[in-house]
Amino acid sequence: MITVRRSADRGRAYHGWLDSRHTFSFGDYHDPMHMGFRALRVLNEDRVEPGKGFAAHSHRDMEIISYVLEGALEHRDSMGTGSVIVPGDVQLMRAGHGVTHSEYNHSRQEPVHFLQIWIVPDTAGLTPAYEQLHFEAEVLRNALVCVASNAPGEGSLHVHQDVSMHAAILDPASSVRREIAPGRHAWIQIARGQATVRGAAEGSDVGLGEGDGAAVSGESLVEIVAGNSCELLLFDLA
Repeated sequence: MITVRRSADRGRAYHGWLDSRHTFSFGDYHDPMHMGFRALRVLNEDRVEPGKGFAAHSHRDMEIISYVLEGALEHRDSMGTGSVIVPGDVQLMRAGHGVTHSEYNHSRQEPVHFLQIWIVPDTAGLTPAYEQLHFEAEVLRNALVCVASNAPGEGSLHVHQDVSMHAAILDPASSVRREIAPGRHAWIQIARGQATVRGAAEGSDVGLGEGDGAAVSGESLVEIVAGNSCELLLFDLA
């Protein structure tokens, strides 16, 4: 079964400097029908105006991933980490038993556009940690590349949960496939462009546009076919 979550149906927080769309309940947006999907708890699409951002605030017991689409995001935290995240970078901050951080648009001229992802960890009270990896666009082109997983040392960020996160940038009419093991599920998020998602069953095709997401359950495989060029994330979840 493929269940679509349309971009236009997401929650929205608009604060002038921030335009944020919430796939799942977040902050003042509460929808009991959309509280997350498996261990995927938050999937926000954020646009932040030049020089603005999220002042220092605290989190705990959450795996927080940032995926930048355009611009540059400046990160600082109570672990002493300071970095600038640009397209191709994937950032993981493990909040663990508690961490304070800020995220600002690094530019004074251009907006920053990024996805903020929260995954519920399999263990509470972990030691906070920070990781950042870069994936060239050519590496992601027409391939599903694992950028975060619970398998350390595999060239991906290490997430404390039975989840793998994959990214792909598809040329027009190109496609990628992902087998889904029995009892597992997938979430597909279209970051840019358009695509058709196909399950194993005939007639299961659904069209997705920019900002749309889809929950996949009870399927043995999923194929994603780009319409125009397309950038997407796929989460394989227990």
